[in-house]
Amino acid sequence: LFPFQKQGVAFIEKRKGRVLIADEMGLGKTIQAAAWLQLHPEKRPAIILCPASLKLNWAKELRDTLSTKDNVQILQGTKPYPITGSIIIINYDILNSWVETLQAINPQVLIIDEMHYVKNSSAIRTKATKKLAKGIPHIIALTGTPIVNRPVEGFNIFQILDKNLFPNFWTYVHRYCGARHNGFGWDFSGATNKEELHRILTSTIMIRRRKSDVLKDLPEKLYSFVPMELDNKKEYSTAELEFIEYLRQIKGKEAAEKAKKAEHLVKIEALKQLAVKGKMKQAINWIRDFIEDGNKLVVFAVHKEVIHQLMKEFKEIAVKIDGSTSIPERHKAVEAFQSDPNIKLFIGNIQAAGVGLTLTAASAVAFLEFDWVVGNHMQAEDRCHRIGQKDTVNIYYLIAAGSIEEKLVSLLAEKTKVIQTILDGEKAEDINIFDELLESIGK
Repeated sequence: LFPFQKQGVAFIEKRKGRVLIADEMGLGKTIQAAAWLQLHPEKRPAIILCPASLKLNWAKELRDTLSTKDNVQILQGTKPYPITGSIIIINYDILNSWVETLQAINPQVLIIDEMHYVKNSSAIRTKATKKLAKGIPHIIALTGTPIVNRPVEGFNIFQILDKNLFPNFWTYVHRYCGARHNGFGWDFSGATNKEELHRILTSTIMIRRRKSDVLKDLPEKLYSFVPMELDNKKEYSTAELEFIEYLRQIKGKEAAEKAKKAEHLVKIEALKQLAVKGKMKQAINWIRDFIEDGNKLVVFAVHKEVIHQLMKEFKEIAVKIDGSTSIPERHKAVEAFQSDPNIKLFIGNIQAAGVGLTLTAASAVAFLEFDWVVGNHMQAEDRCHRIGQKDTVNIYYLIAAGSIEEKLVSLLAEKTKVIQTILDGEKAEDINIFDELLESIGK
């Protein structure tokens, strides 16, 4: 843990496990909550409630970081079945169907990730979350934006954590939301006594750090590998099995192997594109959640269809650069991203947008597709990590779990380390990892 993360864990401990960790995105809220679970293996069962796009990420983080003997169980679907895990991961969309089943196991800890999801009192997920939280002794809420647009949105979060803090909704909205009757009904969209609200929260349930507060603790780049569920698992598995069988049949025939290299590439590209297709919905949700946190984001992809799909989804708030973008249009896209607060997303082709651009308005880069050449990834990362960038740059690899992407990204990470350890400014040759990937699949 970084020093500020240790302080976060100490804060959870001091508050007896009822807190709001409101650190900015990229500062490791997940790891702080996991560290507290590690400190208290006796406090089980524990439930993790999060958006669907983060379920696999939570499972990975817990398995990678906890040395306890916990069985992590991911719940799926709306038809309850027996719970066997000591740590249970569930998403907001299905919670309502599972509340009674979860209450029956007498949970001791509830970690609510992206807790701004419960801002709307009339939403089913808010009611289900409140019902589940009742009677659970330890509740850790995580969100970089506890109040996305206005103070009224925070009321449910504060109530769940400490109902004595603001016991009365009407008192709260009149004091902090500028409550007024507009002739048709009550309007709670205002913000009043903001400093007082902030002071109350930070002296009780909330800890919040911005990147700028903790820069001295952070490296220049922070890497995260975010697994995404495939929604075309059957289609992908069939294609992968056919390819592996094909490789086994020709293995050992060296001359044939060389002649077939182009065919291998076509087949691997087909698997890569199936993987992207299968994770696309989850990736779009992840990007939407990220932007909702108020941050700008740079996303790199390879294929025009993928870039087009993202642009279609985020057309009001995005700009793009791919191979077809003219030089004047490139300048216009970069200028809009750098200076227009309403443009939250830059979508670029790794090769066309990966060099020569300054995108320091963002301090986060996400790769949705992956290049064969390690150097191209490093160049793309450095669009945000340039002179004038005062923040640590968070780099996210959105990976289709159980697919060829896992092997590819693992090799990319390995080769990146090789390049970074070359000393005295000696230039590393671009490392193309296609052959190694082929060999790893054929094994």
